[in-house]
Amino acid sequence: MTELDITAFLQHLTQDKGYSQNTVAAYRNDLTQMAAFIAAEEAKGILESYDELLKGYSLKLREKGYSAATTARKIASARTFFKFMVDSGRVKENPTQNLSSPQVSRHPLNFLSSSEYQKLLAEPAKLSTPEAKRDTVMLELLYATGLRISELVSLNVKDIDLKQHCVHIDGKRQVPFDHNLSQILGDFLRNARLDLLYDEREEALFLNRRGKRLTRQGFWQIIKDYASKAGLGNKVTPQTLRHSFARRKLQSGTDLRQLQQLLGHAYISSTKVYEQLPSRQRE
Repeated sequence: MTELDITAFLQHLTQDKGYSQNTVAAYRNDLTQMAAFIAAEEAKGILESYDELLKGYSLKLREKGYSAATTARKIASARTFFKFMVDSGRVKENPTQNLSSPQVSRHPLNFLSSSEYQKLLAEPAKLSTPEAKRDTVMLELLYATGLRISELVSLNVKDIDLKQHCVHIDGKRQVPFDHNLSQILGDFLRNARLDLLYDEREEALFLNRRGKRLTRQGFWQIIKDYASKAGLGNKVTPQTLRHSFARRKLQSGTDLRQLQQLLGHAYISSTKVYEQLPSRQRE
């Protein structure tokens, strides 16, 4: 396992598989960590097979306190890499064949049916304040694009492309939205956002009542309050809207690889959890 092997594998992911830069970078980090461990073990002068080295690597990850999910992901990276090594003729046998991964417990995913979402959306619609109009846009954008809350509150005005009907996330990916949301965003930019704006140099898309960028914690509390008023209890979080987006996309025929790109997952294993969702929405 050399740097040239890793480079060839990463090129394979980029050129042959069409993986995103984010995904390729995640693989690079995992493989660099694994290569460093193997090199350190080999430097001790103790001859071990790659099977034994990789078992030691897995044990080391757990000793370092990595979660079961993170350890499983890193082992999955190793499996994908060595499969490439076999397929490309660089090695004869795959040393990860007998390498076990820790069991990862999966908590049930919460999601909103369309009727529940409409109940949530009805709460800010009862108000006419700039803050309520901002909240409506944030809910609509989350539900329509599946953004992470950190991505949502980090958006700047320039990240919204009304002509192309898409939002740019950290310069890494684009997530499309429909014409209706484009109109809602356009109206927000021309009106409610300006009502909250104190400094024209402020780039943030979503502002608090002091004209500063709305925080992640602030929006969490906003959703919690609306959910309570809508009779949805503690079920609704920003992540709930992300889950709901993923579920709708799968039901409409989007494949897992496309969904992975839309959600910005570095690993397809993160996206596969949505395969377990029921095939029909609960109304």
